[in-house]
Amino acid sequence: MSGQFRRLATFDVLLLTAAIWFLAKFLRYAFPPLFGPFQDTYGVSNTVLGLAFTAFMLVYAAMQFPSGVLADRLGSVTVITAGVVAAALAALALTVDSSFAVLVLAMVLMGAGTGAHKTVAVRLLARVYPSRTGRALGALDTFGTFGGVVAPAAVVAVAGVSYAFGASWRLVFLVAGVVGLALGAAFVLRVPDRLPDDPEVDPKTAVTGGGGLGRYARLFGEWRFTVFVLVTVLFSFTYNGLVAFAPLYLTEEGGLEATTASLLYSALFAVSLVQLVTGEVSDRIGTLPVIVCALAGASLGMVGLVSLSGSGSALALGGALVLVGLGSHGFRPVRGSYLMSAVPTEISGGGLGIVRTMLMGAGAVAPALVGYLSETAGFRPAFGLLAVSIAGATALSALLWVFDDAGT
Repeated sequence: MSGQFRRLATFDVLLLTAAIWFLAKFLRYAFPPLFGPFQDTYGVSNTVLGLAFTAFMLVYAAMQFPSGVLADRLGSVTVITAGVVAAALAALALTVDSSFAVLVLAMVLMGAGTGAHKTVAVRLLARVYPSRTGRALGALDTFGTFGGVVAPAAVVAVAGVSYAFGASWRLVFLVAGVVGLALGAAFVLRVPDRLPDDPEVDPKTAVTGGGGLGRYARLFGEWRFTVFVLVTVLFSFTYNGLVAFAPLYLTEEGGLEATTASLLYSALFAVSLVQLVTGEVSDRIGTLPVIVCALAGASLGMVGLVSLSGSGSALALGGALVLVGLGSHGFRPVRGSYLMSAVPTEISGGGLGIVRTMLMGAGAVAPALVGYLSETAGFRPAFGLLAVSIAGATALSALLWVFDDAGT
């Protein structure tokens, strides 16, 4: 029993890092279900709430590269701890009656705090679990996915509950803030002792910046890195375009009832547990074979959604959507493993931050473009573009696999 306990204890860094990522996703996905209660409390419009949430997401996206650079100079523990504490304090600021301006400022601070986590967490887990990076990142992404599942349920659970300091929705942020501070304390006390003996930060880099931002730009001089960045950008474009309009596509183009479309849409996220499998397999056989298979599956699913849209078959369309989900979720943890092996350790934080900034930018553009095409050319051409995008990502990853096997 003691041996098994010691084995489980080796995953303490993973559990703490994943728990903070769960909290970050929980806070992000708690806001949309609260728009109605926010209107009751503050008397603001949907447009104003939408702008506030956009500010949250823009700050979140903007933090990817700076947080990585700071991790390269200050260390992962410092950045992750600062991020979760900032997000927790912002959440606690919403636990008592306050103005709408305070809500917006708290959302922006939460965006900054939660945005500091994922890029740096990938770097940290790759150092602590070098031979099991895929498994660790699969667990990290799975934890995060369930943060989005729990958040709406928590909002429903507190509705109507009596709360002495204001509206009942503030209880969500009280619990989140307390949990965030506890996780930050546990992280800073436990994780430093579990880091490898080799120094995470080069003293020269910490003091001088080690060559400035040019060292990150030079990463794109390696063609394999540049091609894989394009793979991630094409994938992000497809996935975010699909997620934004899948329910509407299934009802308007697929001819399904709204209830059926919603159930099938839930299945897209329910299959996220595949991340645990693909992460584990990539540790055993390598990242590129798993990446190619995952993206190929997503490509087949997208082609199925386009070609079967006129069938009106819930089973066929649901199967295609689930295939897209399996491939898309399966790709994520392996993407992180590949990038961590492709980027020099001393600049891995900023390098990964650049990639995440680019893929999130592509993901932000996708819904607008798909929405425009759906109104001007129709939903099938719009989703056809998404199928072409993911097929391009598959082809490029297969090219990388061929050259990797050839050793060139």
